[in-house]
Amino acid sequence: MKLQELDRADLERRLRAAFGGEPGERRAVARAAADLFDSMQYREDSGIDLTPEFVVAELEDAPWGPPSERWNWWMRVLEVAYGGYDQFTVRQWEVVEE
Repeated sequence: MKLQELDRADLERRLRAAFGGEPGERRAVARAAADLFDSMQYREDSGIDLTPEFVVAELEDAPWGPPSERWNWWMRVLEVAYGGYDQFTVRQWEVVEE
């Protein structure tokens, strides 16, 4: 079964539980993950659909950091492996209070 969209709210909750970080940062990572999902690039390269659970599991492999640093680490790994992932890195986010 192919997923129709990535559940961004679920991903944000999972990112908070696993890595903390600022709300705006988690939102930016979830948005980048949704953009990557929508592009179908990762599915085409790996044959795997992105889910919130899968994204968090991949980010757990990063050696350090809050969600954005972990996400960007993963995007660098994918850039080296496949190319074309730099566009999905998180460069900035809005700081908001929870």
